[in-house]
Formats: sequence, structure tokens, C-alpha cells
Amino acid sequence: MSTGMVDWDLAISLGSRIAGTGPVLSRADAAAVVAELHADADRSTGLVRDFTGLETAAGTAPVRVVDRAGWVAANADGFATVLAPVVDKLTAKKGPPTGLSLAIGSRVTGVEVGALLGFLAGKVLGQFDPFHPPAGRLLLVAPNVVHVERELGVDPHDFRLWVCLHEETHRVQFTATPWLSDHLLGEMHALAETLEPSGLLDDGLGRIVEVVKGEGSLIDAIGSPEQKEIVDRVTGVMSLLEGHADVVMDGVGPSVIPTVATIRTKFNQRRKGAGSLDRILRRLLGLDAKMAQYRDGAKFVRSVVDKAGMAEFNAVWERSENLPSKAEIADPRAWISRVL
Repeated sequence: MSTGMVDWDLAISLGSRIAGTGPVLSRADAAAVVAELHADADRSTGLVRDFTGLETAAGTAPVRVVDRAGWVAANADGFATVLAPVVDKLTAKKGPPTGLSLAIGSRVTGVEVGALLGFLAGKVLGQFDPFHPPAGRLLLVAPNVVHVERELGVDPHDFRLWVCLHEETHRVQFTATPWLSDHLLGEMHALAETLEPSGLLDDGLGRIVEVVKGEGSLIDAIGSPEQKEIVDRVTGVMSLLEGHADVVMDGVGPSVIPTVATIRTKFNQRRKGAGSLDRILRRLLGLDAKMAQYRDGAKFVRSVVDKAGMAEFNAVWERSENLPSKAEIADPRAWISRVL
């Protein structure tokens, strides 16, 4: 698999090695975890539908239970899709790489992408991939689920259903709102149009150091005003998606997961990150911002639902113009005034 500028095979190979395999399980125990995650994902569909009122066609966006290497390979496909417009623009501006520059450049970027995927592959419990044809797919990373439930010391069966509730909410969000994945991909294309081939390299190291020492993510340090405007729009959407999923988890959880309060308390503590290296990587990759998306997005959803009701809140899924901006996430009354 190659786009010319990224050695995807190298990225997958390196990412899989960095990710490792996770906890050791017998063949029978591993099969039982896979079966339970599939069953919990199926069960979650109805629970999410009944709580949110969102309808999704049966059989859309399949569920795949994967190991860490499987997650790396799946996300390499996703990265290739998202990066395609960037590659196209660089190729149009500078011409396709050839010879030594192609061989070296593609391997360098392959190493960079592989290292990123390898780090994330040990963290992610589940993920909805909206760009996988034809309608997306839900990935559940079995070894990470087992690792975290052991690390937290929580009931495994409750924790697995809890994870599936969150991720199934994302599947329902996208399959009930078919235009949403195209909207997000359009924003990625718009961001690609703003990129300059040498922009990051001019002062990359100094800016990265500033991020590590201070606040914000890498995009905050390198983004032009136009790029930041796009990122703000995407941040509003991602805050909505993550916050909505957290609200569903907390709304449905108490009726079907006996130990949900314990799981939530322990998991929130884990989200903060442990070691200093982990915190630095989170800041560089914008994962600290993702934690804020869970918190701020959930506040937005709860505020709108409390004031207007779930049926009225669901206007947010009708068309792209109804999506909240980053500013409206922080000011739900402004969204209510504009949309409702």
C-alpha cells in the first residue's frame, strides 16, 4: 500500500511492533472476550436508539473486534484517506517524488506515521472509522479493553458493555446522519488546501519545544488563522460527538451496568494520563484537547437537552448548518437561539 510519499507497509509494520500485543490470554479466554464484545455492541444498538431517538439502518457499518496490529492496519487505511488531498496538493506543487527522494522520503514519513499509530494503538479502546467504505466501521480493540479493566480493577462484563455503549453511540451518530462523514472529510480537504509544503519544517523544532513547555497542541503552535478556523469547526463537531457519547453512557449505564459509577470515577482519573512522557505526548498530539472535548461536549449536550428536550436537541443531526461551533459548545444558549 503506497501513496508515493508514505511507506504504509513500513508504517504498519513499525506501528505493530511499537504497539505490542497487550495482555496474555489463553485462546479460549480471547475468544470469549471477542464474542462478548460483539454481543455487547449488538445489545448497545437498541439501548442507544431508545435513549437518543436516533434511527439507523440494520447491518450498516459492521463491528470488528481487533488486536492492536489490526487497529494499526485499519487506521493506516484511514490515514491514507484523510491524507490523500494533502499528498495530491504536494504532488501538484512539487511534482511526484522519484528516485532517492521517493525512497528516503516515503520511509521517513512511514516511520513517523508508524510511531504515532504504535503509540495510539496501546491507548484506544474502540473507534468508529467514518471514512471506511461504504458506511464506516466500528473497531473494538480487545487487548486494550482487557488491559484497562484489569488496570482499573473493575467488573470485566460491566466494563465491556460500558465501552460498547460509548463506541456504539458513535456508530449510530454517523449511520443515522449519512452526511456527517462527508462533512468531516470535506473539512479535511479544506485544511489540506491551506497547507504549505515547508510550513512545518521552517521552525518545527522550536515550536514543538514551545508546545511541550507550555499549553495547547501542535496544531495550535503551527496553525495559520485560516487553519485554526477550520480546526475550530472540527473541534465543535468532535466535542459534540464525544460529549453526546458520554451523555448516552451516563444516561443508559445505571439501568444496565450495576457498577457504572465506579467505572466512571476510575476511568475519568485514567483519562488524565500518568507519566510525564505520556503527558508530553498527549499535549503534542492534542489528546489533552480531546479530554476537554469529552467534558465540554457533555456539558453542551446536557444543557440543551435539559432546556429543550432530546427530540429538539436532535435537530443538531439534521444538516451541517445545525452543528455547533466551538464557541457554541461553550455557550449552549447561543446554539439554542440560532437553531431552535
